[in-house]
Amino acid sequence: MRKQIAAANWKMNLTFQQGEQLLNNILAAPTTLKENQLVIFSVPFPYLTMAQQKLNGKKNMFVAAQNCFNKKNGAYTGEVSIEMLQSIGIEYVVLGHSERREYFNENNQFISEKINICLENNITPIFCCGEPLQIRETNTQNEFVGKQLTESLFHLSPEQILKTIIAYEPIWAIGTGKTASNQQAQEMHAFIRQQIAIKYGNAIANEISILYGGSVKANNAKEIFSETDVDGGLVGGASLIANDFVTIINALK
Repeated sequence: MRKQIAAANWKMNLTFQQGEQLLNNILAAPTTLKENQLVIFSVPFPYLTMAQQKLNGKKNMFVAAQNCFNKKNGAYTGEVSIEMLQSIGIEYVVLGHSERREYFNENNQFISEKINICLENNITPIFCCGEPLQIRETNTQNEFVGKQLTESLFHLSPEQILKTIIAYEPIWAIGTGKTASNQQAQEMHAFIRQQIAIKYGNAIANEISILYGGSVKANNAKEIFSETDVDGGLVGGASLIANDFVTIINALK
């Protein structure tokens, strides 16, 4: 059974005190996670240890870093290495987020190097992919996302690909006023799973969790998560509101 995952992406938001209070409020709320359900909090680097301490002993709840560098160590002022994350017990890292691609010019090759270094150090990458508006408008989203998968993930062995999580972000539907329908989400998730099946076989494709990152909210999570190939969400703004994120957690199938 595939893991169903509610992943919170705090991005560059909240002070330390606000983040601490948010976690307190979420953890105090009633949630009952099944064996196949995970909650992952992707928090800013200064809050990783605090979040680890808050989640200590909490079943099926984990902390993720929002990024890492593609080198193990060295003279890279301002970067954070996978060894640093590993040394404080981090088990997940978000890679290839659309904001990293757009604002920091991260390309598929660079992201593939980060994927490699994560897997070499037993940390699970949450690989983000998705198309911008101009690609969707020309109906070439499958080719665009297929290239992201091919260039960043499909060099991996079957054993390695099984250790990854994929998050699909329809960039054109985030903060643009346009809305992706549940059918559009399902179609792309099914396409991604199909591409994995072509490369690695159906058995592996059916084991990999594919999360939806297109403005998941408390009032639409259950409907989106009910789609066959949607295995939860990578949640931005709604993850900063305790009651909303709790609702999203409880919407997992």
